[in-house]
Amino acid sequence: MHIHTALAITTAAFIAVSVPSQASAQAGRGRGGGGGFRPATGGGAFHPAIPREPASRVGAHAAPMFEPNHPASTVPYVRNDQWYGHAAVDDPRFRLERPFQSGRFALPGPSHLYSLSRVDLGARRIWLPGGQFEIADYDWAVTAPWCWTCDQFVVYVDPDHPGWYLVYDVRMGEYVHAQFLGA
Repeated sequence: MHIHTALAITTAAFIAVSVPSQASAQAGRGRGGGGGFRPATGGGAFHPAIPREPASRVGAHAAPMFEPNHPASTVPYVRNDQWYGHAAVDDPRFRLERPFQSGRFALPGPSHLYSLSRVDLGARRIWLPGGQFEIADYDWAVTAPWCWTCDQFVVYVDPDHPGWYLVYDVRMGEYVHAQFLGA
Protein backbone atom coordinates (compact mmCIF):
# COMPACT_ATOMS: atom_id res chain seq x y z
CA MET A 1 0.00 0.00 0.00
CA HIS A 2 2.84 2.42 0.84
CA ILE A 3 4.48 1.73 -2.52
CA HIS A 4 1.32 2.76 -4.37
CA THR A 5 1.09 6.00 -2.36
CA ALA A 6 4.75 6.80 -2.99
CA LEU A 7 4.35 6.04 -6.70
CA ALA A 8 1.27 8.29 -6.94
CA ILE A 9 3.06 11.17 -5.19
CA THR A 10 6.14 10.78 -7.39
CA THR A 11 4.01 10.72 -10.56
CA ALA A 12 2.03 13.80 -9.48
CA ALA A 13 5.24 15.69 -8.68
CA PHE A 14 6.74 14.76 -12.07
CA ILE A 15 3.64 15.98 -13.92
CA ALA A 16 3.51 19.19 -11.88
CA VAL A 17 7.10 20.01 -12.82
CA SER A 18 7.17 18.84 -16.45
CA VAL A 19 3.91 20.30 -17.83
CA PRO A 20 4.70 23.97 -16.99
CA SER A 21 8.25 23.50 -18.30
CA GLN A 22 6.95 22.13 -21.58
CA ALA A 23 4.41 24.95 -21.90
CA SER A 24 7.03 27.64 -21.32
CA ALA A 25 9.37 26.03 -23.83
CA GLN A 26 6.61 26.01 -26.43
CA ALA A 27 5.70 29.63 -25.66
CA GLY A 28 9.01 30.74 -27.11
CA ARG A 29 8.59 28.76 -30.34
CA GLY A 30 5.10 29.24 -31.81
CA ARG A 31 4.79 31.47 -34.86
CA GLY A 32 6.66 34.51 -33.68
CA GLY A 33 8.16 33.24 -30.50
CA GLY A 34 7.96 36.52 -28.61
CA GLY A 35 10.96 35.62 -26.53
CA GLY A 36 10.82 36.33 -22.86
CA PHE A 37 12.61 35.17 -19.77
CA ARG A 38 12.15 33.06 -16.67
CA PRO A 39 13.93 34.34 -13.55
CA ALA A 40 17.23 32.52 -12.89
CA THR A 41 16.32 32.17 -9.22
CA GLY A 42 14.46 28.88 -9.61
CA GLY A 43 10.94 28.78 -11.01
CA GLY A 44 8.98 31.97 -11.10
CA ALA A 45 6.52 33.18 -13.67
CA PHE A 46 7.33 33.48 -17.36
CA HIS A 47 7.84 37.15 -18.27
CA PRO A 48 7.43 37.98 -21.96
CA ALA A 49 9.98 40.35 -23.41
CA ILE A 50 8.73 43.79 -24.40
CA PRO A 51 10.79 44.87 -27.42
CA ARG A 52 12.31 48.30 -27.92
CA GLU A 53 10.72 50.58 -30.47
CA PRO A 54 11.47 49.64 -34.08
CA ALA A 55 14.10 51.72 -35.85
CA SER A 56 13.39 53.44 -39.13
CA ARG A 57 14.97 51.66 -42.07
CA VAL A 58 17.23 53.54 -44.45
CA GLY A 59 16.27 53.92 -48.11
CA ALA A 60 12.92 54.15 -49.82
CA HIS A 61 13.14 50.56 -51.03
CA ALA A 62 14.23 48.94 -47.76
CA ALA A 63 12.80 45.43 -47.97
CA PRO A 64 11.43 43.43 -45.03
CA MET A 65 14.11 41.88 -42.85
CA PHE A 66 13.97 38.11 -42.37
CA GLU A 67 15.74 36.15 -39.67
CA PRO A 68 18.89 34.36 -40.91
CA ASN A 69 18.58 30.56 -41.08
CA HIS A 70 14.86 30.83 -40.38
CA PRO A 71 12.14 30.21 -42.99
CA ALA A 72 10.61 33.43 -44.29
CA SER A 73 7.29 34.01 -42.56
CA THR A 74 4.21 35.88 -43.68
CA VAL A 75 3.57 36.69 -40.02
CA PRO A 76 5.56 39.70 -38.83
CA TYR A 77 7.18 39.09 -35.46
CA VAL A 78 9.79 40.39 -33.02
CA ARG A 79 12.66 38.37 -31.54
CA ASN A 80 15.50 39.81 -29.47
CA ASP A 81 14.45 43.38 -30.33
CA GLN A 82 14.61 42.66 -34.09
CA TRP A 83 11.44 43.40 -36.04
CA TYR A 84 11.14 40.72 -38.74
CA GLY A 85 8.78 40.82 -41.71
CA HIS A 86 7.90 44.52 -41.43
CA ALA A 87 6.50 45.72 -44.76
CA ALA A 88 8.80 47.52 -47.19
CA VAL A 89 9.16 51.25 -46.66
CA ASP A 90 7.64 52.03 -50.07
CA ASP A 91 4.75 49.52 -49.76
CA PRO A 92 1.79 51.29 -51.39
CA ARG A 93 -0.69 49.75 -48.91
CA PHE A 94 0.66 52.10 -46.25
CA ARG A 95 0.44 55.39 -48.13
CA LEU A 96 -2.14 57.58 -46.50
CA GLU A 97 -3.52 60.75 -48.04
CA ARG A 98 -3.84 62.31 -44.58
CA PRO A 99 -1.58 60.63 -42.01
CA PHE A 100 -2.75 61.00 -38.40
CA GLN A 101 -6.08 62.48 -39.55
CA SER A 102 -7.68 61.46 -36.23
CA GLY A 103 -4.79 62.72 -34.14
CA ARG A 104 -2.01 60.82 -32.44
CA PHE A 105 -2.16 58.13 -29.79
CA ALA A 106 -0.83 59.71 -26.59
CA LEU A 107 0.94 56.76 -24.95
CA PRO A 108 2.82 54.57 -27.44
CA GLY A 109 5.97 52.64 -26.68
CA PRO A 110 7.33 49.78 -24.62
CA SER A 111 6.69 51.42 -21.25
CA HIS A 112 2.90 51.20 -21.80
CA LEU A 113 1.35 47.73 -21.58
CA TYR A 114 -2.37 47.52 -22.41
CA SER A 115 -5.32 45.19 -22.10
CA LEU A 116 -8.24 45.84 -24.41
CA SER A 117 -11.31 47.53 -23.02
CA ARG A 118 -13.39 46.50 -26.05
CA VAL A 119 -13.05 44.69 -29.38
CA ASP A 120 -15.26 44.59 -32.48
CA LEU A 121 -14.02 41.67 -34.57
CA GLY A 122 -16.36 42.43 -37.48
CA ALA A 123 -15.01 45.96 -37.88
CA ARG A 124 -11.39 44.99 -36.98
CA ARG A 125 -11.47 47.61 -34.21
CA ILE A 126 -9.92 47.55 -30.76
CA TRP A 127 -10.28 49.97 -27.87
CA LEU A 128 -7.44 50.69 -25.49
CA PRO A 129 -7.31 53.21 -22.69
CA GLY A 130 -6.68 56.39 -24.66
CA GLY A 131 -8.35 55.53 -27.94
CA GLN A 132 -9.45 53.10 -30.60
CA PHE A 133 -7.61 51.53 -33.51
CA GLU A 134 -8.60 49.81 -36.72
CA ILE A 135 -6.38 46.87 -37.68
CA ALA A 136 -5.25 46.94 -41.32
CA ASP A 137 -7.39 44.65 -43.47
CA TYR A 138 -4.35 42.88 -44.97
CA ASP A 139 -2.90 42.18 -41.48
CA TRP A 140 -6.16 40.97 -39.92
CA ALA A 141 -5.50 37.26 -40.60
CA VAL A 142 -2.32 37.45 -38.48
CA THR A 143 -4.49 38.06 -35.42
CA ALA A 144 -6.47 34.79 -35.73
CA PRO A 145 -4.66 33.05 -32.82
CA TRP A 146 -4.51 36.18 -30.66
CA CYS A 147 -6.64 36.36 -27.54
CA TRP A 148 -8.00 39.88 -27.69
CA THR A 149 -9.67 39.57 -24.29
CA CYS A 150 -6.74 38.03 -22.38
CA ASP A 151 -3.47 39.05 -24.13
CA GLN A 152 -1.56 42.22 -23.39
CA PHE A 153 -0.51 44.68 -26.08
CA VAL A 154 2.00 47.43 -26.73
CA VAL A 155 1.41 50.14 -29.33
CA TYR A 156 4.39 51.49 -31.27
CA VAL A 157 4.57 54.33 -33.78
CA ASP A 158 5.45 52.80 -37.16
CA PRO A 159 8.75 54.47 -38.06
CA ASP A 160 8.48 53.63 -41.77
CA HIS A 161 4.84 54.34 -42.60
CA PRO A 162 3.56 57.79 -41.52
CA GLY A 163 0.13 57.64 -39.91
CA TRP A 164 0.37 53.97 -38.93
CA TYR A 165 0.96 52.25 -35.61
CA LEU A 166 2.17 48.73 -34.83
CA VAL A 167 0.03 46.81 -32.33
CA TYR A 168 2.25 44.17 -30.71
CA ASP A 169 0.79 41.10 -28.97
CA VAL A 170 3.15 40.38 -26.07
CA ARG A 171 2.21 36.69 -25.71
CA MET A 172 2.51 35.88 -29.40
CA GLY A 173 5.48 38.13 -30.17
CA GLU A 174 3.71 39.30 -33.34
CA TYR A 175 2.49 42.67 -34.57
CA VAL A 176 0.05 44.19 -37.04
CA HIS A 177 -0.49 47.62 -38.57
CA ALA A 178 -3.29 49.79 -37.23
CA GLN A 179 -4.64 53.29 -37.66
CA PHE A 180 -5.58 55.44 -34.69
CA LEU A 181 -9.24 56.48 -34.89
CA GLY A 182 -9.22 58.90 -31.99
CA ALA A 183 -9.81 58.96 -28.27
